[in-house]
Amino acid sequence: MDWLPIKRAILSVTRKEGIIDFASFLAKNNVELVSTGGTAKVLREAGLPVVSVSAVTGFPEILGGRVKTLHPKIHAGILASKDDPEHLLTIAEKGIKPFDLVCVNLYDFSSAVERNLSPKEAVEEIDIGGPCMLRAAAKNFFSVLPISSPDWYEPAMEELASNDMKSSLEFRRLMASRAFETTSRYDALISSYLRPE
Repeated sequence: MDWLPIKRAILSVTRKEGIIDFASFLAKNNVELVSTGGTAKVLREAGLPVVSVSAVTGFPEILGGRVKTLHPKIHAGILASKDDPEHLLTIAEKGIKPFDLVCVNLYDFSSAVERNLSPKEAVEEIDIGGPCMLRAAAKNFFSVLPISSPDWYEPAMEELASNDMKSSLEFRRLMASRAFETTSRYDALISSYLRPE
């Protein structure tokens, strides 16, 4: 798909700067917003309409937030190829709506390292669901626009505003490369932390 209409987005961010403006832009352009706990709270407080992830999955966040987005109704919605009729038929049969945009930035593991947390405390700062969603969206950039940092909110808004809320394949490919760059750096930091002296 060369031009992807953006109609449904999932937002789950640790860094909240710029997210209200970005989400407001999406909402004003009739994009359905789905979000996780802390992000959903911030967006609701700003008066934005938000569907919680648990409302989509029919399952509450559990294990202290360790499990919330790891669910087929989230990941099939991200990974379904919009160019594959069988994918579209499968998710329709399962009552799963596709996502067009995935906006995720990851838990701040570097600050956990800087604060000299104990290993048991530090591992709680390792993001699992975020990298999974970001990598899924980046893998499926032919059908999804991944946004991995607040640095990309403005370029994404410019891209969509100038193209009738559609994203070009070229821009999605660039954002996919940035998403994999983000998860690669994140994993390298964790690997370095865990490596024995």
